[in-house]
Amino acid sequence: MLERDVENALVRRVKRLGGTCEKFTSPSARSVPDRIVTMPGNVIIFVELKAPGKKPTELQERDHARRRALGCDVRVIDNKEDANAFTV
Repeated sequence: MLERDVENALVRRVKRLGGTCEKFTSPSARSVPDRIVTMPGNVIIFVELKAPGKKPTELQERDHARRRALGCDVRVIDNKEDANAFTV
C-alpha cells in the first residue's frame, strides 16, 4: 500500500463527514503536514500521511510539536483503517 492510498481513503472519509480535506503546501517550509481538514463547527486538523510503517521525519516532528504547542490538532495516519475511522 502506498501513501496515496491512505491519503485517498482520508479524503473520502472527510467528505462523507461533511468536511474538506485540502492539500497543504508551503513554498517556504518543506515540513508542513500533507492535509488540512476543516470540519463543521470550526474544527481544523492538520494531518500528516505516511505509507504503512513509515514515520514522520525529524523536521516534520518538530513542525508537529510547534503546531501542537500553539494548540493545534496534528495527527499522523499511516494506514487505510485509521483513515477510514477518522473522527473529530
